[in-house]
Amino acid sequence: MDTKSLIIDIATTLFQKKGYKGVGLNEILKACNVTKGSLYHHFPNGKEELLIACLHSMNEAITMDMEEIFQHYPSTQTATLAMIEKLVVQFDREGTITGHTFSSIVSEMASLSEPVRNACSLLYTKIQGIYSNKLIADGFSKETAHSIALMMTASIEGGMMLCLTQKTSDPLKIVSHVLPNLLKEV
Repeated sequence: MDTKSLIIDIATTLFQKKGYKGVGLNEILKACNVTKGSLYHHFPNGKEELLIACLHSMNEAITMDMEEIFQHYPSTQTATLAMIEKLVVQFDREGTITGHTFSSIVSEMASLSEPVRNACSLLYTKIQGIYSNKLIADGFSKETAHSIALMMTASIEGGMMLCLTQKTSDPLKIVSHVLPNLLKEV
C-alpha cells in the first residue's frame, strides 16, 4: 500500500472511532509512522483535506459493499435485511460499526466546512440512489422509491448511531423488523 493510501486508511479508522476533533495530527502521524512533511506532501491543506479524502474512500467502500449486497438479493426487502444483519453481526462482534457509519463526522463537521458537507452529502446521495434503484426495479414508482429511500437512509443511519450510543445492536434489530413494512413489493 502506498503512503497516501496508508494515511487515508488509518486516518479513516481513527476519525470513525474518535471523530474529527478527537484525533490530533500527531496521533495520525504516529499511527501511520509518517512525518509531518509526508502528510502535508499528500494533503497540502492538512487535516481537513485528509478528512475529505477519507470520506471519499468511505464513499467508495460503503457503496461498493452495498451495491454488491443489493445485486445479490432479488428484492429491496431481502437486500436491506441482509445488509442490516451484516451491520448487527459486526456490531455484536466488534462493539462498533466501522466502515459503514460516518454520521459522527457529519454531525461534528458538516456545519463547519462546506467541502466536508459536500463530501458527506455525496455519500448519502449515493446510498439513497442504491436503495431507490432497487425499489424502482421492485416496481415502485420513481417518486415513491425516492421517498422510501430517504426513509431507509434515515432509519439505518439513525439505527447505527443509536447502536453506538447505547452500546447494543438492538436499534438495528428493531429497524430490521419495522423497515420491511415500507418495502412490501407492489
